[in-house]
Amino acid sequence: MPRFLRTIRLDHSDIQVFERAAEPGEWAVPGGFAFCETEPAEITGKLRQAFSNGFLSLESFGRSSLVQVTEIGQSELEGLVEALAAHFVAIYGAPDMAAALPVARGEIAFACELAQGQSPGVLLAVSRDYEEEGGIREAFRVVTPFDAAEDQHARVWDVVEDANG
Repeated sequence: MPRFLRTIRLDHSDIQVFERAAEPGEWAVPGGFAFCETEPAEITGKLRQAFSNGFLSLESFGRSSLVQVTEIGQSELEGLVEALAAHFVAIYGAPDMAAALPVARGEIAFACELAQGQSPGVLLAVSRDYEEEGGIREAFRVVTPFDAAEDQHARVWDVVEDANG
């Protein structure tokens, strides 16, 4: 069964940093294509956060800082291709569905490729920046939860019992 990306929200920060935050559990693609026609100087504020760290959901077309790898059915995957192609026509000016479908299929295939090498449940984050030549560079990383047993951080204080108490 293919694997794909689904939005996840660990706290409320996405609601505060993105113009439109994705709801938890929405299917998602990296979504860097949304910035191809935008000049770097135009990317400020909440748009900057979406550019730098946001995955694009395929239901609300909101942004999410993290996605989780999960399995998806083939028919559901094909429905996502259709939804993304319709979005390309409605928002990005694709002339028609026939022109938009191959591009949407490529974006969906890329998200599948990202997910395929990961175990279900793994969290992924994206970071984007402009290259010197003007293109957009994307990097993806696995987000590993903090393991308190490993005690990776320095202690700020210790609790010591009072001998007089």
